[in-house]
Amino acid sequence: MRKNRRRKKPGKACTVKTALNTPRSKVPLPRRFASPPPDGETGGRLLPDPPVKPLIIPIFIMNRGCPQHCTFCNEKIAAGNFSPEVTQDFFDAEVASYLRWNKDKARRVEIAFYGGSFTGLSPDDQKRLLSWANIYIQKGQVESIRISTRPDYIDSEQLIFLHANGVRTIEIGAQSFNDQALDHIGRGHDARATETAMQLLKARGFKTGLHLMAGLPGDTRESFLSTLKRTVELQPDTVRIHPVLVFKDTPLADELLCGRYSPLTLEEAVDWCRLAWETLAPAGISIIRFGLQMTPEMRQEGAVAAGPLHPSFGSLVYSAVFYSATLKLL
Repeated sequence: MRKNRRRKKPGKACTVKTALNTPRSKVPLPRRFASPPPDGETGGRLLPDPPVKPLIIPIFIMNRGCPQHCTFCNEKIAAGNFSPEVTQDFFDAEVASYLRWNKDKARRVEIAFYGGSFTGLSPDDQKRLLSWANIYIQKGQVESIRISTRPDYIDSEQLIFLHANGVRTIEIGAQSFNDQALDHIGRGHDARATETAMQLLKARGFKTGLHLMAGLPGDTRESFLSTLKRTVELQPDTVRIHPVLVFKDTPLADELLCGRYSPLTLEEAVDWCRLAWETLAPAGISIIRFGLQMTPEMRQEGAVAAGPLHPSFGSLVYSAVFYSATLKLL
């Protein structure tokens, strides 16, 4: 007579097989923490899946329009070997290259003028560059234009002109809200200038972005946190943050050699940027980049004299964010 046998509980292999056979719609998808859970709570607030980023076609104007020369700046290394003079042939070739590469034809496309202060260019240069970009807007190949500039080079008349010529997003090089740090690097404006510029941009309906730097001379972790809190108050749509790198042939490199400046270590830079994410993300501010984009020039020996240089800096920051959130759950 056949004995009844107990059904064995599924082991790990069976569990994996069951999960793989589960209909996709019933499998919970991972979500991103907007912030670690507060003390005493078991779960953190969750962010929805991020929207598809637009394809940004960068045109670097190589420090043109900047009246100052900040102590940290070496645009040839930071931006790469781009043409110092943007001709229409160069412009068209860059745009065509990105459009050929883009396989998602439903994806929004923007042309961006980076690497300088666009509104510091002469009116004729601004009109010329924007007219080239507008050719692609009229063809339906590009949706809009974005620029980066200084906060003290923005006024109402300038914004009317930019909006009429297809500019919809303006990124402001704030760098910090610490006036002592701004003065030390020779920025040429104070924190109030950034606040005024942001108010003007929002009043005119522009999308806004802020560039911030971690580890400037005269900055501390506490003053950096103050910068983050003031950023939350201004509510930009996006933020870019990168730690200070000491490039060769800059006044900051001279300060390094004389012992007057010490950059953040890689561990410190990751920690400061983790703090930035945990401060800005819960406020609905999108951080679209941590760290500078690596260029071939940055990889050359001696190009970066010191600082937390890493080819995957953003990945290190997000790993720290999730590690910190996990610890709060334990």
